Parts: sequence; C-alpha cells; structure tokens
Amino acid sequence: MRIKLLVISFFAFLLLSCSKEDSASTSIPENQVLTEQIAGVPAEENKISESTLKTLNWLRHMQMSNGLLESTENSNFVSLYDNSLAALIFISNGEYGKAERIFDFFNTRIEVELLNGTGGFYQFRNKNGENGSRTWIGDNAWLLIALHNYRKITGNEEYDTLIVALENWLRSLQDDDGGLYGGHNADGSKIHKITEGIITTYIAVEGYDDFHKNLLNYLKEQRWDANEKIIVAWPENPSYNNALDLHSLGYQIFNDFPASSLSNADRYLTKQIATVSGEAVNGYCFDQDKDVVWLEGTSQMAMAYRHANMDHAADRLLEEIEKTFIASTLFPYSQGVPYASNHGSTFGSSDLWDHADLTPAVSSCTWYLFARLGFDPFDVLRKKEVLAEDKFWTVESAL
Repeated sequence: MRIKLLVISFFAFLLLSCSKEDSASTSIPENQVLTEQIAGVPAEENKISESTLKTLNWLRHMQMSNGLLESTENSNFVSLYDNSLAALIFISNGEYGKAERIFDFFNTRIEVELLNGTGGFYQFRNKNGENGSRTWIGDNAWLLIALHNYRKITGNEEYDTLIVALENWLRSLQDDDGGLYGGHNADGSKIHKITEGIITTYIAVEGYDDFHKNLLNYLKEQRWDANEKIIVAWPENPSYNNALDLHSLGYQIFNDFPASSLSNADRYLTKQIATVSGEAVNGYCFDQDKDVVWLEGTSQMAMAYRHANMDHAADRLLEEIEKTFIASTLFPYSQGVPYASNHGSTFGSSDLWDHADLTPAVSSCTWYLFARLGFDPFDVLRKKEVLAEDKFWTVESAL
C-alpha cells in the first residue's frame, strides 16, 4: 500500500507541474551513435542512448594526466568524492585502467597523507593534486566503496594495503557513543558528526561487527525520527533537520529500510527553470526551502527507485534531469548535467558556488549514469549479517 501511495504522490506532482590509458584514446567521433560494452550486461542488451554516451565521453575527457578529474571544466578544483564516483563509473564500464589511474594517485600518498597527522585523504585539492584542505569522512568512505567494487569485480589485490589503511582510519573516528566524527579541519580540530558520512561509512567498511553495531545504536538514539521512519541530519537546527540524501541513501544502504522513506521525500519536490536550457525541471531540492532542483540528489532518488524496483518512477526522474544537459565547451561529442538547475542555496542557507548551474559537474553526471546504466555501487557491500534487534528501522515499519 505504501509503495502504491509513493508512486501516486510522485506522479501527481509531475502531472501538476508539467500540464592506465590516455583519455583521448576513448573519445567518440562526433554524431556517431555507438553501442558500448557495459560490464556485466549481455551484448544484445547493452545498447545505450546517445545522451548517455555523450555524458560518459565527458567524464573520460575530464581525466587529467595525473589521473584526477576536475569537478567542473576549468575549475582547478578536485574533489575526493567526485573522483571516487568517477572511478566507479569507469569500473562499471569495464575501463579499469582509468579507475586505476585515480587509485594510483592516492595509493602513492598513503604515508604522506592518509596516515600522516590526524590522517585521512584531503577532501579538496587543486588540479595538480596540491594544496589539500581538511579531511571529510564521507569522501574517504566513497573512495573505500570504489576500491571494494574494483577488488570484487576484477579480483586485483593491488590496492589491498590502501583498503586496509582507509578502513582503519574510518574506524578511528568512532566516538564512545558510537557516532563518527566528520573528519578534521585544517587546524586539526575534529569536525562534528555528519549523518550522511556516518551512513556512508557504515556500508563502506566491509562486514558487520561492534563498529557497525555501535554506529547503528548511535543513529537510533541520535538521528532517527521514529514517527516518520526517517534518518535526520541536524537535530540542533530544526529548520534543516531533514535532508534529501538521507532518504535516498538510507533506502539504498540499509536492507529492509522502509519504503515510506521515499514517499516522505516528496517534501523536497520542486519545479525550477534551468538556467542554461530554459526548461522547466521537476525534481528534488537539498532541503525544504525548495529553491533549486539538486540534480545530483535527484539522480540519487532515481537510484533509490531502481533499488525499489520502481523503474518507471526512476525513468521519469531521469527524463527531467535530461532537460538540463549542457554541452561541453572543451570536448567534442560531450555533455553533462550541472550540479543544480538554477542558482540558489545548498543544504542550509548558504549560496551555491557561482557556476553550479552553468557547467557539467562530475557528481551529477556520475549519479545520472549510475541510474541510466543500472550500476549499484553499494551492491558488493550490502550483505551484512545484522542482528534483527540492531535493525531499528524495521520496528513497526512493515509495508
């Protein structure tokens, strides 16, 4: 019944709103429609659309000689999170050499960065891989997720030392209450506990032991709304206690998570005019101020619908996202999805950066491709032997 209500509410909204290689070697000739070999997909089923190919081609071109990808064109800005997501896309497409180039960059920095000082890989750096700033738990967890996917799909053990070192650092962030600190600022001070980073680390650290058990207990006691059956973000700030990604990621990460979490995400639905295309776009905002369509987050919701076997709902969302495609200014036969449909605020009241709606963004493109290609980055890690009494989200949440 709740799944039916979820579908009805989503479409009602839409109806009301709408009455190790060189990147150059993988470029695709302009206007040529190709069939790509997608890893794990039978040859007769692996035809993908031209728009998907153009987005894949943009990511391929964005990889620099040092293995890293800038988050957007000509930005001199590199994100650990974005590069982890790009590695996952390359893995999903069988382009293991391109993923390895990203992993190699970080593999050479285990001693000087990951295990140095307060530890962890820097969240941001410039395109040369220098001038890193603060460490962030969620971004490091995503690198671990990418490495586990590579290890399980290829069987290659080359990065096992990196996997162990990353896991140990993530475990070291656990507080006595079971929660995880968000990493460290540049001055060495601890970052407060970030819900999104906590649940991402839960899935990234393989298996299930006391680390996971205590983490779940913290979420139950500190970040769970038992009435609405949703994980919350910021209890200290009621205006921003709810965040879209905790609905989509929570549903994808935790087995048997209540499907009502997806229908409850309707509170973020909004309609905005895309800055570049000028089209009206339906999707989800970061939070309940509903001043932008967050395109990365909207693709995350499409992935959650895929996980719920609600492909029609996922496809409708992706069709909305495709209204925002922006052609590359640098590369032929390449396009991508911007971070947001229009300029506005990010989670909370802070403004987005000035080109968030004007250029393709790695994070939005990768989540769009996950949903279009049907690649689930959590699948290799989702099997955990969680005790029934530890699954706080299943209490009185049966459909």
